[in-house]
Amino acid sequence: MAERREYGDGPLGRGANAVYWYLVVELLLVLTSLPGLVALALLDRSVGNAPLVVLCLVPLGPAASAGLFALRDRTRTEGLAPAASFWRGYRLNWADALRVWTPAVVVLGVVAVSLANLDAAGVPGWFAPALVVIGAGLLLWSVNVLVIVSFFGFRTRDAARLAAHYLAARPLVTLGTLSLLVLAGGVIVLTTEVLFGLLAVVWLALVLRNAAPLLTDVEERFTAAA
Repeated sequence: MAERREYGDGPLGRGANAVYWYLVVELLLVLTSLPGLVALALLDRSVGNAPLVVLCLVPLGPAASAGLFALRDRTRTEGLAPAASFWRGYRLNWADALRVWTPAVVVLGVVAVSLANLDAAGVPGWFAPALVVIGAGLLLWSVNVLVIVSFFGFRTRDAARLAAHYLAARPLVTLGTLSLLVLAGGVIVLTTEVLFGLLAVVWLALVLRNAAPLLTDVEERFTAAA
């Protein structure tokens, strides 16, 4: 007799489960980021509102960390409980995510304000490219450190050092992250922040896939064997 298959064993069932998992994670990403996103949508795009913009972006760090955790959990759990995975990741990682994400967005806000006021400041011409490089490097580091704190319980300073180390130690991962940041920026500039928000779970899945070699190396070199 042919062996009976459980629901979800076939390709159609696995596909439906994946779509369900992604939809639930996307809804929870929006839910946990909603206060900042609503305030951000109401703010006028002026330099004077830069501190408020930074404040609005703070909830995105813990939300993204929980989203990464839940997306990775999809391949490691037998149940179909994306909400439970997301909230577990949020509970475990929100404090670590805030400790690395908040300083990063503050510095990025300072860089953005400086770039917007270069003419008024009367600084040398080389200062603008230098600020762009600093901002790009900080964005790349921010992605690395969020990925690391989402899956490992390192001290904040150790996670920060590892994130900086892997910018050079895994150049292909860094180039992939840069491409994803450019993609995100292009979607936001050419469309709206709302569209990118609706596709955030897909972007995070690409970030997680790109960071797989980094996570494997961290696990093999910097964590104790069970």
